[in-house]
Amino acid sequence: FDFEDGNGPVPAHKHPKGGGWVADTATVDETAYVGAEARVFDYAKVFDYAKVYDNAWVFGNAQVCGNAQVYGDARVFGDARVYGDARVYGDAGVFGDARVYGVAWVYGDAWVYGDAEVSGNARVSGNARVYDNAQVYGYARVYGNAKIAGNAWVTGYARIAGDPQVFDNALVYGDARVSGNARVCGNARV
Repeated sequence: FDFEDGNGPVPAHKHPKGGGWVADTATVDETAYVGAEARVFDYAKVFDYAKVYDNAWVFGNAQVCGNAQVYGDARVFGDARVYGDARVYGDAGVFGDARVYGVAWVYGDAWVYGDAEVSGNARVSGNARVYDNAQVYGYARVYGNAKIAGNAWVTGYARIAGDPQVFDNALVYGDARVSGNARVCGNARV
């Protein structure tokens, strides 16, 4: 099967639960679900009761496990991990060494990459970017064109919307709101 990744056809099979294509080099548990249009290839792993469906791709050395779901046109790749009850969907991407777990959602056109983590009940959406060593957790919401980078943390019930940037060692927490073109950096606490 040709996974359209530039490597041409490779040995693959259809997963018995859902009928999606799985490269013979990838590992998918029998309890997992790979929908008919979904793809799991390279050395990716899908374990437990995880679901990959619609036009989603999981590849590289990525792992999706627990009750996590990857769907829509989402891409999870590199050494990324999506687990617990997390969801990655829409046109979202999770890659590099990023982690999305708990009941966190990454969706829309959002990207989580580098060594970033999104966890708890956090939501990252729109065109937001979370990268480097940044962490978004708790009940935080990051959306619009927001960028969270460096060693920044966004937690509690914080809302980051519009075009703001939160970076360096900044911490945004509690019920804080950061919006517009704001920049929160250095060792700032908001």
